[in-house]
Amino acid sequence: MLPRKLLKSKKGIVGIEAAIVLIAFVIIAAALAYVVINMGFFATQKTKETIGSGIEEATSALQLDGSVIGKTEAAAKISYVVFPVKLSVGRSAVDLSNGSVVISVYLPNATLLNIYNGTYQGSSPTELNLTALNMGADTAIAIFYNNDNDTVLESKEKAFVVMYLGSNHELSDYETIKIEIKTGTGAALTVVRTAPGGMPANAYVDFG
Repeated sequence: MLPRKLLKSKKGIVGIEAAIVLIAFVIIAAALAYVVINMGFFATQKTKETIGSGIEEATSALQLDGSVIGKTEAAAKISYVVFPVKLSVGRSAVDLSNGSVVISVYLPNATLLNIYNGTYQGSSPTELNLTALNMGADTAIAIFYNNDNDTVLESKEKAFVVMYLGSNHELSDYETIKIEIKTGTGAALTVVRTAPGGMPANAYVDFG
């Protein structure tokens, strides 16, 4: 009878060992599954961030918010160019201070690589008198509308970009101007317009 009892005891020990090994396999499998799932979530998050960053860099932070207007002087050629901009949909605030924005202008007879001179210093005018701004030739500034007295363009604000080309780079009838505005983030806002024909002197004209 003794050998049979010993045999039964050994079978019980083997069963416990098998259970311990099985539990160990389950724990290891659970740990591996946790690592794999975490890596999957991490890869998904990184992919989302990369796509978001790519979209942000591919779209402009600014968008045109109205007509492009030119003003002629005595020679019946466009010396001033004015147009409004605002934040693009879903974009955060943009600093328009000097050094944060680059405005380049491409003309039929010249390329002006950076004419931006910062924001207008003073209260936002309710009436835009271009000659009273006393701008130098080949200069661009931004004038805020509905501003809170800083240089940051926010969602409820609008900025008017004013460019003075002077007498050397005036636009004649049917000449084309290309303007690029590059902010700290995102693609450049590009504005291309052609001057109309038969422009009168000392008048405002719509580029269309």
